[in-house]
Amino acid sequence: MLHRRTFLRASGLSVAIPAMVSVSGRGVAASASLGSRQAVTVSGAPLRMAFMSIPNGVQQDHWFPKEGFELNESMRPLESLKPHFQVLGGLDHINATAGPDGAGDHARANATFLTGMRARKTAGSDIRVGVSVDQVAAQQLGHVTRFPSLELTSDLIRNSGSCDSGYACAYQYNLAWSSPTTPMTPEANPRLVFERLFGAGEPGEREKNFLQRQATQRSVLDFVMEEAKSLERSLGVHDRRKFDEYLSVVREMEKRIESAEQFKEAPTTEEAQPAGIPQDFASYMEIMYDMLALAFQTDSTRIATLLLAYDGSNKIFPQLGIPEGHHYLTHNQRVPELAKKVARIDQYYLESFARFLDRLSRMEDVDGQSILHNSMIVYGGAIADGNRHTHENLPVILAGHAGGRFHPGQYRSLDKQPMSNLFVSMLNEFGVEVDSFGDSNGRVETL
Repeated sequence: MLHRRTFLRASGLSVAIPAMVSVSGRGVAASASLGSRQAVTVSGAPLRMAFMSIPNGVQQDHWFPKEGFELNESMRPLESLKPHFQVLGGLDHINATAGPDGAGDHARANATFLTGMRARKTAGSDIRVGVSVDQVAAQQLGHVTRFPSLELTSDLIRNSGSCDSGYACAYQYNLAWSSPTTPMTPEANPRLVFERLFGAGEPGEREKNFLQRQATQRSVLDFVMEEAKSLERSLGVHDRRKFDEYLSVVREMEKRIESAEQFKEAPTTEEAQPAGIPQDFASYMEIMYDMLALAFQTDSTRIATLLLAYDGSNKIFPQLGIPEGHHYLTHNQRVPELAKKVARIDQYYLESFARFLDRLSRMEDVDGQSILHNSMIVYGGAIADGNRHTHENLPVILAGHAGGRFHPGQYRSLDKQPMSNLFVSMLNEFGVEVDSFGDSNGRVETL
């Protein structure tokens, strides 16, 4: 039974329409019918929301812009994109601080980044943190696309065991949480992401494989429902609670499949199917960014997360002439030579992010604007200074124009407020009317 449950959770829904079809009805009409704002920009195109997480904080002296929005060394790869992003200073994640929990800043930071909540310190299965901002949006508005949300990583996946000073690995390797106790495991293989979006095989074969997969999902679900009804009659009183939990998963999958079956056309792309996980880390990040861009372009989802590397990562960068581990370097920034290496790693991450933003800026949306114009994209992390493990004045970039409602091209130094305030503002812009999120005490105005 558990194997089938796992299969159903992992199978996804491989049915969709491209974003351009929304002009004639399905895409924009579906979202517009939800209400006055409901994830639609002022021009009528769908609004997208994405979050990228970097590890270990940043080299502070090389990060924040100077007066007049002059970009510092780390952000120079973004120079040509200055009209499309803003840098936010003064945002804090106090729930990532040690408090009474002691060591484990990297695990806490990763868990807090999109939830704004303090992770329960445990290395066992009794994990608990909070629902992440992306999943708050997906649970309310994710039904208008074939995937409520997309979770990606260019790092390892670990959901069991202890990873950081008594914290479960699940905190450190997941960004998205659909409930306080349920992480949304990201996909690490770009080939599997591509097949989920477009089907397997060469371009001429994908539509057939796509529809066959849809039929298989329905067939498997029908079989499981039939088996469940037969099994239910033989259960004792003590087993019924667990069985009801199982049935809730099956019914959730049934709703997703029924919702997806309204989309009868598979999206198409001329992109080649990835071979798998690249050996080069920059190529790995970039291909996952590409999968996210394609998902937005085909309106397969409007909500996504990408964990670039887990917080605490000690990845080495020989391609940059840096043999020392990233985490090691962040704790030796008093040595000027090593501090420069941290800044170069920060820049390396931003080179891939800049390539992603540039690609979105060149993708035309259904309203004639770019996908980037109709997006809200957060890049950053919940550690500021990796040497001291501080969680105030976090490194945060907000890219995109939110359909014209954001005003990028600036550095805003905010007056010490929870990062959760930013998430309240983003949810409101997305059409999710919330007054609070995580540890918020308001919202960030006039972004």
